Amino acid sequence: MGATASAITDAKINGQIGQLNIVDFDNDQATSVLAPFSGPVSRLLVSPGQRVSKGEPLAIVDSPDFAAAVDAYRKAVSSAQTLRRLADLDKDLVLHNGVAQREAAQAETDAVNAEADREAALQALVSLHVPADTLKDIREGRPVRFEGMIRSPIAGTVVEKLITPGQLLEGGTTPCFTVADLSRVWVMAQVFGSDLASVSLGDTAEILTDQSGNRFAGRVDNIAALVDPDTRSVAVRVVAENPGRVLRKQMYVRVRLRAREESSGLVVPVSSILRDDENLPFVYLVQRDGSFARQHVTLGYRSGEQYDIPEGLHAGDEIVVDGGIFVQFIQNQ
Repeated sequence: MGATASAITDAKINGQIGQLNIVDFDNDQATSVLAPFSGPVSRLLVSPGQRVSKGEPLAIVDSPDFAAAVDAYRKAVSSAQTLRRLADLDKDLVLHNGVAQREAAQAETDAVNAEADREAALQALVSLHVPADTLKDIREGRPVRFEGMIRSPIAGTVVEKLITPGQLLEGGTTPCFTVADLSRVWVMAQVFGSDLASVSLGDTAEILTDQSGNRFAGRVDNIAALVDPDTRSVAVRVVAENPGRVLRKQMYVRVRLRAREESSGLVVPVSSILRDDENLPFVYLVQRDGSFARQHVTLGYRSGEQYDIPEGLHAGDEIVVDGGIFVQFIQNQ
């Protein structure tokens, strides 16, 4: 029934925060790969779970968009080269009065416009992730294979494959793969009520899994500005390193947050806290003669099943932990 109030000087700890904490990809290190061009899928080159490097091919698409872009660039390169030669020739002829100044100026304008068209055609191919060696082959007039490659924009792991061979893709719209760097993840912790006051950016965290019992270190890097209307909680994002890729998306985990500020109060069990007629918190303090006296206290943060008591108790005070409600009932008679 009784217990001794414990002195603490360690950093503040918020206890485990329910079972609503969900692992997610670190969206700063994950991306949805959209089809860069239209056409049917010819062949898939990777499978879910496979690690890929930046620029590595993921699938081949028989794309008329790709063929048209290659043809447009080839024509633009040829036109720019021809018009530049004519413009340079007219410059020489002007010096010897072989051509009018106006004609030379027009030739220069035509050459500049053609070079701009060439750069625009080049950028169209770059946006389709055409590799540099293929662009060089086109510029130098060598034949190239007209295969549209979907390439990974980042290094990571293929976590989702959303297309199948023969599927018709729409350029810029159809999601094809999800690639993520799984070495680091986000854990979306749900914090309720008074616990929120004890959470700050930069607080350290401990993540625990039920499946393996593993523990992972994390850090709070975002606190939502809105309350979830369904759960009445606030989302706190914890960034955690993920060695061994144990933490997976949609996994449920427990989270312990450790606040950075120091506390020099006492901690008592939550069950020892009662409320008087004015809703002020108090505990029953055990007297020398064995009787019980009300002692009003100031509540600090809550750490799991304990309250921090900044004022109202002294280290070594004995209080009623269980059964205080019956003592209150008897005293009110």
